[in-house]
Amino acid sequence: MKTRIGKYDPATRGVPVTFTEGETVHTRTVNACHDASGAYDAAATRDRVADVARGVAVKIGLGVIVNLPEVEPEAAADATPAG
Repeated sequence: MKTRIGKYDPATRGVPVTFTEGETVHTRTVNACHDASGAYDAAATRDRVADVARGVAVKIGLGVIVNLPEVEPEAAADATPAG
């Protein structure tokens, strides 16, 4: 499992993370860790992301998390309701 942690967002107090296992790519926000003073703790957040990655790996292995098929532009136009 490869993980890529994005920039900390103080508004949401989270970090965007991309998890990659083989061909499967899953992106979600993970709650960041903070120290006793309330400051962002990057090291503790990396540990939390590693914990989340273990769960994501299990879900990918079970087929719960999969890549969604790409929608063909023509199919997307056909799916638009007529008004």
